[in-house]
Amino acid sequence: MTRAGFVAVLGRPNVGKSTLVNRLVGAKVTITARTPNTTRQAVRGVLTEGEVQVVLVDTPGLHRPRTALGGRLNESARAAAEDVDAILVVLDGAAALGPGDRQVVEALVARTRAAGAPEPIVVVNKVDRADRAGVAEHLAGAAALVAEAAAAAGRPEVAARTEYFPVSARTGRGVDALRDHLLALVPEGPFFFPDEEVSDVSEERWIAELVREQLLRRTREELPHSIHCRVVEFEWPHVTVEILVERESQKGIVIGAGGQVLKEVGTAARRELPEGTYLELRVRVEPGWQRRAEILDRLGY
Repeated sequence: MTRAGFVAVLGRPNVGKSTLVNRLVGAKVTITARTPNTTRQAVRGVLTEGEVQVVLVDTPGLHRPRTALGGRLNESARAAAEDVDAILVVLDGAAALGPGDRQVVEALVARTRAAGAPEPIVVVNKVDRADRAGVAEHLAGAAALVAEAAAAAGRPEVAARTEYFPVSARTGRGVDALRDHLLALVPEGPFFFPDEEVSDVSEERWIAELVREQLLRRTREELPHSIHCRVVEFEWPHVTVEILVERESQKGIVIGAGGQVLKEVGTAARRELPEGTYLELRVRVEPGWQRRAEILDRLGY
């Protein structure tokens, strides 16, 4: 008898959710970068071992939104935590717990029933950056945060049910124990994906995300939230990706002096695509796109 289920992965921006999902699945299924809100849409990574399948739903980081796009990212993350078998909250073990972590823990408490699914799980990530005492301190702080949020919501049983795992998604430390726990908790049922699949991301979306990943790594804090990438032409092996920015000055940053940045982005993205792929990159200005509802609708947010 097969078993299968869904696990939503929540956390504030830049805590390592995507890196953890990639590590659990054993393949790169979602892009990573050091800039907040790298993940903009729910990405399903599929972990299949024998007769068990766990679908991990990587979500945008919960944050205080400043634009219409930010609000929609939060809605997407919270929606992903509905009708799942477990909610996995990721906290940054290399940073102090703060209001953003409290917001995520409150979402965990609000969506956890008194009994049955979803199972509440808290992961303290980046423990490779702390000594044993520091890890213990962070785990204690995480447990206190959950207990406080549960008590405030009149749901102390949630704190009693929550499981805690210290891990390093970057090095793999502690991830095996977490993986075993996830595989053990999903219920009986048929697989949701063929056992050879590792993600639900379409080929077009994956190529666009690879381009955005490389742009984020090069532009860093200059304009990460103002970039959107999408495939506008796809006739293999020729693929054209359009890069949207909000202002003419941002277009210059993306292209770089003499086109150097765009050239580097295309070269890096092609390394992760099948040999022979012809990747063309175009940059277009769409003023204020992340604040305009009609544009966000068109872009699929």
